[in-house]
Amino acid sequence: MTKELSGQEIAAINRLLTETYGIEGEISALPGEHDLNFRVRTNDGSAFLLKLHAAGAPEELDMQLAVLEHLALAAQALPISRALPDRSGALLSPVDFKGERLARLLTWLPGETWAHASNRSAVGDETLGALLGTLDRALTGFDHPGAKRVYGWDVARADMHLDHVGLIDDEEKRNTVRAILDHFVSAVLPRLAACPRQIIHNDANDYNVLLDAEGRVSGLLDFGDMVETFRVIEIAVASAYALIGAEDAVGTMARLAGAYHDVNPLTETEVELIFDLVRTRYAVSISTAAKQIRENPENTYLLVSQEDVWSELQRIERENRAIAVARLRDACGFAPIPKAARIVRWLERNAHGFSGIIRPTVLKPKAAVFDFSAGGPAANDWATLDKVEAEARIEARIRAEGADFGLGLYGEDRAVYKGDAYSTTVASQRRTVHLGVDIFAPAGEPVHAPFAGKVAFYHDDAVAHGFGPTVLIEHATDSGDVFWTLYGHLSRESAEKLAIGRSIAKGEAFATLGGRHENGGWVPHLHFQIITDHLGLEGRIHGVGVRDQWQVWREVSPDPSVVLGLSVPASVIVARDKEFLVRERHRRIGRSLSIAYGAAPLKIVGGEGAYLIDEEGTRWLDMVNNVCHVGHCHPRVVKAAETQIARLNTNSRYLHDSLVEYSRRLTALFPDPLNVCFFVNSGSEANDLAIRLARAYTGNRDIITVDHAYHGHLTSLIDVSPYKFAGKGGEGRPAHVRVAEMPDLYRGRYRYGDADAGAKYAQDVKCQLEALAAEGRKPALFFSEGILGTGGQLVLPEGYLNEAYAHVRAAGGLCLADEVQVGFGRVGSHMWAHETQGVIPDIVTTGKPIGNGHPMAAVVTTEAIAAAFANGMEYFNTFGGNPVSAEIGLAVLDVIRDERLVHHCAVVGKRLMNGARRLAERHPIIGDVRGHGLFNGIELVRDQETLEPAAGELDFVIAEMKRKHRILLSSEGPHHNVLKIKPPAPFSAEDCDYFLNALDEVLARVPMG
Repeated sequence: MTKELSGQEIAAINRLLTETYGIEGEISALPGEHDLNFRVRTNDGSAFLLKLHAAGAPEELDMQLAVLEHLALAAQALPISRALPDRSGALLSPVDFKGERLARLLTWLPGETWAHASNRSAVGDETLGALLGTLDRALTGFDHPGAKRVYGWDVARADMHLDHVGLIDDEEKRNTVRAILDHFVSAVLPRLAACPRQIIHNDANDYNVLLDAEGRVSGLLDFGDMVETFRVIEIAVASAYALIGAEDAVGTMARLAGAYHDVNPLTETEVELIFDLVRTRYAVSISTAAKQIRENPENTYLLVSQEDVWSELQRIERENRAIAVARLRDACGFAPIPKAARIVRWLERNAHGFSGIIRPTVLKPKAAVFDFSAGGPAANDWATLDKVEAEARIEARIRAEGADFGLGLYGEDRAVYKGDAYSTTVASQRRTVHLGVDIFAPAGEPVHAPFAGKVAFYHDDAVAHGFGPTVLIEHATDSGDVFWTLYGHLSRESAEKLAIGRSIAKGEAFATLGGRHENGGWVPHLHFQIITDHLGLEGRIHGVGVRDQWQVWREVSPDPSVVLGLSVPASVIVARDKEFLVRERHRRIGRSLSIAYGAAPLKIVGGEGAYLIDEEGTRWLDMVNNVCHVGHCHPRVVKAAETQIARLNTNSRYLHDSLVEYSRRLTALFPDPLNVCFFVNSGSEANDLAIRLARAYTGNRDIITVDHAYHGHLTSLIDVSPYKFAGKGGEGRPAHVRVAEMPDLYRGRYRYGDADAGAKYAQDVKCQLEALAAEGRKPALFFSEGILGTGGQLVLPEGYLNEAYAHVRAAGGLCLADEVQVGFGRVGSHMWAHETQGVIPDIVTTGKPIGNGHPMAAVVTTEAIAAAFANGMEYFNTFGGNPVSAEIGLAVLDVIRDERLVHHCAVVGKRLMNGARRLAERHPIIGDVRGHGLFNGIELVRDQETLEPAAGELDFVIAEMKRKHRILLSSEGPHHNVLKIKPPAPFSAEDCDYFLNALDEVLARVPMG
């Protein structure tokens, strides 16, 4: 709490400011434990922080000055205050205000204190962690005598507070604090000794942390509590304040620690101590407050957060420490349960020798599989069922299947039926995901041990939930890792005979299944579970875990399928939220794999026609996915894949009708002499193979490519893709590549209205060829698309390819048409984009739309070129042209033909471009509308004369079309100012009109500049 200033005090402070710094203004008091702190607002709108330090501790004050000077050089971007000199140039000024003090004037940091902000969220935790990680990394080399003090607010000195525990009035609070401090001395402090030490801020409390309007941390105040101590204490102190009022206390710690670790990596020991150090910080706060209040009962600032501290300490004392540590480990990229992976590997290595659990003589029983989640394979809405109705369905299903037994799956949602027994008051901590497998079998069925062990724990759940006994059998791997197998819902009569410590042999029938009365009223079944860590719960270990923490719980209880060895699936993939998926992609897949709409990514779970469907059922009009050319999940294509993969899938060395038929159908779409196919798996593979074909035929190595082109991600294709090699991270043009001028009729050298533009642009191809000839070299291949995609959806000038091809062929090279983006009728007037130029290439590469999303591609060339490639080195592609791919390719061709999609692209494409040109009359930001069929570009400019690219404005358009209208679009072109349009071909006239109306609405409110 802060005391309101009197008029006399305000006047005294302003005199001080005028005499010392030459400023005056509006004064507001701020909280402070040791110092007097004031905000100063001057008449010109500037703001400052004035700190008046009590006399004494000169080393500590000098340290605060020194650290700001250090950080001004070592971490200039950190949002911290900067010290300002007084009139004499000094950073510390003696003044008289309520006694002798030392004044410091600091720059003011904008933002709301964490304590008063109404927009606290996960992003605040993450940005605070990142800020502190950056700060501590910058402080690694900083040293100062003032930081070497013995300081009561250094959590590493928590043992000093044991003497103060007796001053705590409340008995429960006193006992809790004493237990925490004792644990710190005996268990935490010895492990801290191995952790890194340095100077830390040590006081990222809710009054020292500032948030901006978006809830991101925008500033850190007050370096008065700095101390040289163990680095990890920085995170513990910040977490102790950040989790106050947060729904998920451990989740808050984990977010903060994970973000810190991303910029300043922690050790495993540090991570494992965070939870205990947060508890210790609370204990230190409570004991310190008890001491200080006894000494100074009028200092109400001491009581500001004590109520919250005790409330939060009670809350985290209820947390399971083992799970908390596992979650913190996971947040920092460490395995949640370190031994879990070793245990699973042991199970996998030895699975061939396991005995069956139910009816061990039946190795692969037929089984009915049950999914308790709504809309799952069982097609039962369990959320509407009570137990009686649900178990009746289970019994009926087993009878109908004629099964040996039924299964309840690992990973399915188990807390959706009426009477949810696993809910908590905190939604993010509800235990709902099944951690074992349920094996439905008759009561009295013998239960066998899959491998040897000993009885470790016994628990009878009859009173709480009406379930029969649970038994845990302990096992050990060859390397000594201990784990357990759990058997739930056993008959009480059989389980009670099992003495703790009794040895159980592999295959031994050690118990029997209980009846309904021992299964909570359910159909009799065994709950089988693997346990790598019983979390101190022993026989009371949970049978369901928390969905939001699934990556931790799946290590506590791994998939038991490895033990069961069934011929049917016994587990399902647990769906996760977008934030988790982004984190895991970055951690396990690589950050270079981009995510569409990175600031607000989509989790897509379905598709239909021209629409994608997210996890909430929202339909998004897809205007960028030319891969699913005939429409997302086209039933005819899906059926072809299902039918063939159920019959055969093998490599192309075997004879198969589908492969030959597809090659016949595909080459029939090209004129002679393009009548030979090579099948591969992607457009990149196709273009790479095309280079090999050209080099084999011509004996030359050099390539001519068009500026800003992209032809694939293989090394050979990055070399011929200026979009990549001349861009960020690129290594520049390779010596064997020549780059021809991009034929851009809108902003290039030769523009719309120039009848000779095609020939003029092609002249630059000739120039590149002449440059090669001057070096005694000849071209192998000229690369070009029929419409330039990454170039900005550019339609080639009339005659360009005709002239360019002529130059290349005269120089001894071949000509390639890259149809990976634009082929299969998308241009509307023709099947292939190069046909709009009236040319016949030597090689054509196809991909993307060829398989409607299935990974396949093809190279089509002449017999002569194919013959030159058959030089004794065998060509083979394991998956290219496999029977499934061939059948899918045939289905795509059938759909294009039978649904008249080429004509459809022409009609709807014309409607779209005409509509866009009408919009251009009302919105001068539209500079150009171009394309063929449904491969279009709308270029945005800030000025029609200068053609200044409107890249930022296009970003706004794309974001708003997604946010408000659920339309997915993307940008293209060298200046990233071209709206790229290439939807699935079934994109309808109604879809087109919806898009045009939405674009009209968004363009009307584009912020220019």
